[in-house]
Amino acid sequence: MRKVIAIVGMPGSGKSEVADFFTSKGYAYIRLGQLTLDEIIKQGLEPSEANERIIREMLRRKHGMAAFAKLNFPKIEAQKGNMIVDGLYSWEEYLAFKEKYKNFITIAVYASPKTRHQRLIERGLRHGSDPKMKYRSFNLLEAQSRDLAEIEKLNKGGPIAMADFMVINEGTKKDLQNNLEKIFQTINAAKR
Repeated sequence: MRKVIAIVGMPGSGKSEVADFFTSKGYAYIRLGQLTLDEIIKQGLEPSEANERIIREMLRRKHGMAAFAKLNFPKIEAQKGNMIVDGLYSWEEYLAFKEKYKNFITIAVYASPKTRHQRLIERGLRHGSDPKMKYRSFNLLEAQSRDLAEIEKLNKGGPIAMADFMVINEGTKKDLQNNLEKIFQTINAAKR
């Protein structure tokens, strides 16, 4: 049976690293937040935390708090096989996925604010050119602002609290991959 795994976590926690791990295992990939970045480009706006917030909030006003789930469901359905979903945010998105997919699994990625903020500041240096804006960097004030917006306006705590698996990402990339390998083996062994 097809598995749909969604990654939840705060900015800079390592969601993209988790997604990369699962794609290396043959999972198809979709990034829910790509909708925001596509709209930024479409409108000719400068990619920034302030502009991204405007677009995210506009999409949610127009389509409801489950907007990013509902608007991405057709893209998910168009792909075959197991799916890794990068960046589930709101409680309403979580509920929409739970209703739509019988074999829905969530993985929460945790890193401390200090660790996450440092990663977000250094991101641009590590990843260079990034046309899909997957590895956008933020300054400290932008990172802190994004944290507050996601907690206060996106109902993000619920999906993290209800995650099927939790991985702590405070160490090396190898540590993260070792922890993810255990989760991957558990998911594959489960009769879901």
